[in-house]
Amino acid sequence: MFHAMAKAAVQLLLPRHCASCEAALSDHEPGVVCGVCWARLPLLPQPQCLRCGHPRPVRGSCRGCALLPPFVRSARSLCWVPHPVSSGLLAALKYHGWPAVAEEMGARVARLPWPPDVLRERVALLPVPLAPAKLRARGYNQAERLAAAVGRCWDLPVWTEVLRRQRATPSQTALTRGERLANVHRAFSCADAAAAQVTGRHLILVDDVLTTGATLNACAEALFEAGARTLSYLTFGRARTAADRL
Repeated sequence: MFHAMAKAAVQLLLPRHCASCEAALSDHEPGVVCGVCWARLPLLPQPQCLRCGHPRPVRGSCRGCALLPPFVRSARSLCWVPHPVSSGLLAALKYHGWPAVAEEMGARVARLPWPPDVLRERVALLPVPLAPAKLRARGYNQAERLAAAVGRCWDLPVWTEVLRRQRATPSQTALTRGERLANVHRAFSCADAAAAQVTGRHLILVDDVLTTGATLNACAEALFEAGARTLSYLTFGRARTAADRL
């Protein structure tokens, strides 16, 4: 009885709200996101390209594969962005101080299907690193939180000291694809001491959103040049191309 009264008092004084829509959370919702938001998440539709995970067009070449370098084996994303729910979740994680959202996002991302060879060969997850100034301002790296949640589901390590950001880059949000490529060109490197660690390995790069692939491709290039054999990408969100909006 005392426990029930204490729980009721906490709910009254400190009511729980969804990190995305801010609606009140019920007792049977243990996380920080309500069931309605998860139900409204704009999942990528099927069928999808077996390599890049992009929804396959009725005719023509795959739009997603065209963005990937030849040494990138596969890419997977959970949902479309922008969208009120997916964008709200990402905003909560990146800008509103809700790192706990990454646990629920990562658990869902971890259930995405992969080609059998990726399942056999993947050895570690590598989050895309933040610039030091952004890391200080945010207090954590959202890609690292996502990678940690996925790593617990997959029982794989998360390597945070392998990939380094060599210079800060302006936000990619308002840039064209060409400007994004130039913005992140040679912005990442593999730590010298980690060359032996990555050589011959299949590594999974983790980020919050795949837009043009410029950032992930720049990271993959740095790791490939350091000796990694194969890279794959894992993100929570994926931006629509111009063709997807038609």
